[in-house]
Amino acid sequence: MMMGKMKKRKEGQAMVEYIIIVAVVAIAALVIFGLFGDTIKKKLGGAVDELDGGSAGKDAASEKSLEQLQDLGGD
Repeated sequence: MMMGKMKKRKEGQAMVEYIIIVAVVAIAALVIFGLFGDTIKKKLGGAVDELDGGSAGKDAASEKSLEQLQDLGGD
């Protein structure tokens, strides 16, 4: 009967240790995102814009191309 209690206690201790590790990692992630949140948001926003095709840059580029074509043929 003593062996069963000791085994259960060790299993419970291991579970508590894992929970503490997970909590420390979660707190560290929150601190990192808190400190570098703006930078991360800008980087991810830029990556999303690039993957999306850069629609904001596309409009400016197409207007510039149109102006160049008008300059070539308009004189």
